[in-house]
Amino acid sequence: MQAIVDKKENWRIIDLINWGEDYFNKNDFESPKQEIEWLLCDLLNYKRVDLYINFDEIVLPIKLKLLKKWIKKRLKRMPLQYITGNTEFYGKKFFLNKDVLIPRPETERLIDISLECIKQINNPKILEVGTGSGCIAISLALEREDAQIVSIDISESALEKAKENAEYHKTTNVSLSKIDILNDLPGGKYDMLISNPPYISYDEMQNIMVDVKDFEPELALTDFKDGLQFYARLSDIGPLLIKKHGWMILEVGVNDHSKKVLNLFKSKGFKDIDLLSDYNNNKRVLRVKI
Repeated sequence: MQAIVDKKENWRIIDLINWGEDYFNKNDFESPKQEIEWLLCDLLNYKRVDLYINFDEIVLPIKLKLLKKWIKKRLKRMPLQYITGNTEFYGKKFFLNKDVLIPRPETERLIDISLECIKQINNPKILEVGTGSGCIAISLALEREDAQIVSIDISESALEKAKENAEYHKTTNVSLSKIDILNDLPGGKYDMLISNPPYISYDEMQNIMVDVKDFEPELALTDFKDGLQFYARLSDIGPLLIKKHGWMILEVGVNDHSKKVLNLFKSKGFKDIDLLSDYNNNKRVLRVKI
């Protein structure tokens, strides 16, 4: 990005888009234009369309300096969401740090399925296992203000970030607790348990893309075993934690992982169980009725 801090004084938005697309392309990024657009949108607090409406706007030197720092990080393949410190999930802004998983659009499907499951229940009690940034619990809390949500995580840092996000969205119906679900249980009975647990096996972790492997927290990605440890635990404790006719809504992995989880639950005697598609038409959500 040397050119940006050289003699040229006035860099317009369109100049930066053209320069950035070329620069990221030369550095072998798959979607070079998207890369620079993402960074500029966050830098200027614009939506993508605003970049082109205001294409002639001059970008201030202080902003250019920050953009240069961001691009250097991106060249090392740091995810854009960690560089800018935030992302969007279910139409809302969420702040991130290196200790929380980056929310994926596919996970939004958990929210829609959960809302459908509890639509007839007044004042539902919900348990979320593995809160991370808090995006699932907070999204549910905003959609169902009458719900009481207990959200747990083993990571202190993740809980701090979730608290920041809950305060940002002014949610008052989410309580956050540090609990290791593999060894302890939260108190109470719930109408629904929802979770996007660590499901990448230790072997698969060796081959995932650099953006994920080198930057996202291992604790949120893998169980350091076969990718099934959390599902085995949830299948055991589900009936203890969830009321009769309540639900478990769990994200599962792609390919044969979803079938492995389905068979695991069936082997434990669960009968009312479905694998539902995400918005990419992959079977990524396990819905279990207790």
